[in-house]
Amino acid sequence: MKTLLADSSEEVTGVVASQQNWPQWWNWELDCSNPHLAKRMIDRSFSETDLRDMLEHAHAFRPDIASGRFIVQTAHGSRAWEVVVEPDGAAQLLVVVTAYPLD
Repeated sequence: MKTLLADSSEEVTGVVASQQNWPQWWNWELDCSNPHLAKRMIDRSFSETDLRDMLEHAHAFRPDIASGRFIVQTAHGSRAWEVVVEPDGAAQLLVVVTAYPLD
């Protein structure tokens, strides 16, 4: 499995040096409207603003086990988090599926 790092200056196969080199969908408008995400935001005490901040400061991503989805590695507060996103090419939206802290 490849993990793409945003803060690495080393040349490693499958690694990019910054978010500027991430896929085009990384810059698409976020869609945070799915009901599952809304429930998780309440359960896990984070807001859309927190989510946008997490994505802005993301440092890596990798393909998810679910086809077409990606897991973005980031942090919130002093904890590591992962955000699951699914690019919607037809609408050119980056759909946020869920986000969770790593324990």
